[in-house]
Amino acid sequence: MSAQCFVYSSTLRGVTAVPVKVEVAISQGLPSFTIVGMTDAAIQEARERIRAAIKAAGFIMPAQKIVVNLAPGSVKKSGSGFDLPIALALLCATGQVNASVIDGVSFVGELSLTGQVRAVPGMLAHALAAKELGLSVVGAYSEELIAARGSIDYRCIASLGQLRGGEFERICFVQQKAQHKALDYADIAGHDYVKRAFQIAALGSHGLLLMGPPGSGKTMLASRMPSILPQLTEDEIIETCVIHSIASESIEQLLSGVRPFRAPHHSVTAAGLLGGGSPIRPGEASLAHRGVLFLDELAEFKPSILQGLRQPMESGIITLARADGTVEFPAQFSLIAATNPCPCGYFGDREHPCTCSRTQMTRYLGRIGGPVMDRIDMRVDVARLQSNEVLASGKGTSSAQMKAELDAALEYRSWRLATRPPNNSGVAGLLEQCRLSAEVLSFFEQTAKKHYMSGRAINKVLAVARTISDLHQHDQTTKADISEALGFRLSEGMSI
Repeated sequence: MSAQCFVYSSTLRGVTAVPVKVEVAISQGLPSFTIVGMTDAAIQEARERIRAAIKAAGFIMPAQKIVVNLAPGSVKKSGSGFDLPIALALLCATGQVNASVIDGVSFVGELSLTGQVRAVPGMLAHALAAKELGLSVVGAYSEELIAARGSIDYRCIASLGQLRGGEFERICFVQQKAQHKALDYADIAGHDYVKRAFQIAALGSHGLLLMGPPGSGKTMLASRMPSILPQLTEDEIIETCVIHSIASESIEQLLSGVRPFRAPHHSVTAAGLLGGGSPIRPGEASLAHRGVLFLDELAEFKPSILQGLRQPMESGIITLARADGTVEFPAQFSLIAATNPCPCGYFGDREHPCTCSRTQMTRYLGRIGGPVMDRIDMRVDVARLQSNEVLASGKGTSSAQMKAELDAALEYRSWRLATRPPNNSGVAGLLEQCRLSAEVLSFFEQTAKKHYMSGRAINKVLAVARTISDLHQHDQTTKADISEALGFRLSEGMSI
């Protein structure tokens, strides 16, 4: 006599969950428990957890030949989330649990040795994958499912013993208002020009490089950028929460609409920044999706790691190639970077003399690399404040004032694009949106030629100029807007 049964589940692949059919066949023969289907070590270890959990829950572990197949066999599976569906398929195949329990349901969960069910990383991704197939989801309670705002049919199971009744409580996830106190630009007196650069970067999602001596306030300025960014939309909240849940990161601020702000240390590895590992997990660049990636001490990062950012800075996607296929991670972030102008840090400082040679300075900034620098839209020198300005902390332009101007600019831009949507992309599309006069176009062409600007640089300047025009609520980009954008682009870093 043989018995068979299958249960729906899923496995993570990048930032999405791929449906998996858990097939179980029980037949006569020497007692054995085999799991096949491109599995990792965590799934192979599930055999011992399942045995202990089934016995602890009062069920009988069949002393027969058991073969579990995770289909499709060509997809690599990972994680402990298959514990629950494998155990359930075994119990249904042996008639210990009514087969009606598994109809139209996907199961995901890890089992403890006492039969308790635990949530696994990426429960939100699993739930969304089941929703696309028209299935309900059964698993342990997980806070991250609040992000779905009740749009999924999720039912909770606390222990394996609940399978006897076959009824699971449908949970209505209610979001609690998070108490999030953002840092305020009012804490920083002066630096109005730099704050304006942050406004432009926030409005147009432009990359920004801050260069200045130690203690000039680069990190303080960058860390306050989330306070002026627009709130995440409902779709963006789910999108970012999925990424953070897979990486086992907190989603509390995301649920409040606060955009992610990631600031990895300069010792970060390539896998830590871009994603990788086994199983593959998103890196800091993907965790900054729809938000800000802040790289402090940019010149201290390994050059090879910085070069890995070139693709996502252009396409907004990180593609990792592995033997079993490619995995894509979203990475649409605004890059904010800060660096000293030289190894000692004091080149260009008005009070502290620099001790570096020209060769040392060139070699130090050369670690960043020309291709990465070419992809950063704006560059700003940040000088150290005078003592009287430092003591005036708390009296600077506030985040509320800056955000009010940004909100007005966002509303104007939405109206402009709705009234006159662009027909082209790239430089042609930007020229169409800027509507440069013949005089301004001639001025821009001469400047670009004089400074040997690349095609990418021309594109970046036009994009920044159009953002400045939106900040001023100008329908047509003026010469002053182009000049300001050129000033941000052609800054050479403390006049090196």
